[in-house]
Amino acid sequence: MKTIQPDQLLEKIKKGENVNIIDVREDLEVAAGKIPEANHIPLGDIPHSLDKLDKNKHYYMVCHSGGRSSSACEYLVNQGYDVTNMIGGMLAWPGETK
Repeated sequence: MKTIQPDQLLEKIKKGENVNIIDVREDLEVAAGKIPEANHIPLGDIPHSLDKLDKNKHYYMVCHSGGRSSSACEYLVNQGYDVTNMIGGMLAWPGETK
């Protein structure tokens, strides 16, 4: 599984790179703050949300500490998607949240 450190992902955002971030936490967790560029799809909704994802794009998966996003990555890789797990999740995120 591909992984990225939170500071590396933040650097991509700061450089203006086109990043597709999916936050797989639950609604209440996201309400407390998420990466501004992230789209929210709770982990349990991923199998029913494949029509929202493009197999030609690369996605960075994020959760609270890295476990759920790792599960999402495994599932999506098996479905043919190009994904990277952000290590440490939002607990390790050094950037702003909204």
